[in-house]
Amino acid sequence: MNDHAEYYDEDEEAIEAYCVRCKETIEIENPRAVWTRRGIPATRGECPDCGGTVFRMGRTALHSGEARPAAVQVASNTRTKLAQDTAYINFTEADAELAEQLADDLQKAGIATWLHETPDEAVHWAGGVHPALSECSRMVYLLSPQALHSESVEAAWKFFKSKGKRIVIAQLAPIEPPDAIRRSARFDMTANYRSAFRQMVQALSQ
Repeated sequence: MNDHAEYYDEDEEAIEAYCVRCKETIEIENPRAVWTRRGIPATRGECPDCGGTVFRMGRTALHSGEARPAAVQVASNTRTKLAQDTAYINFTEADAELAEQLADDLQKAGIATWLHETPDEAVHWAGGVHPALSECSRMVYLLSPQALHSESVEAAWKFFKSKGKRIVIAQLAPIEPPDAIRRSARFDMTANYRSAFRQMVQALSQ
């Protein structure tokens, strides 16, 4: 990438994103085009209010002329049977970077993970259920406004719920989870990530 293609031109339309710290939608400062490890286009920048890093999934004008890099698949080989204690990370594309960070941290803590496949990456599953949903014994549901309106995310947690499997919630916004999983353990990742993460690891290890 070069600086002209990567960074935002002030004459272009402002790019908005949700700031987890401020808990509101803001205009991204110093936005630049990036790609997730799976090759999904996104924009990273700073919050003008708190100075924290913000992230927005999807292609924008910043990606014009940029070649999509080869995707790095993360635990997505359905031919390999997963260990039963693998944690299923359930999230929307808008929260992909946070999901990948959480998956990395969990794996460093000794907990194997599987990242939920977003609709544009989905495959036709035999019987309508992804093998990972059947094989994983626990789920981390990333709760955000986008997650509440995602059919694929809802289908995943409902399947887990129907099988009596453990679900914990990583809270990314000040909203209530669906009623069916309201009693699941919740961990606020916006207030103190490290503390919430340690508590989550304990809950997943029980």
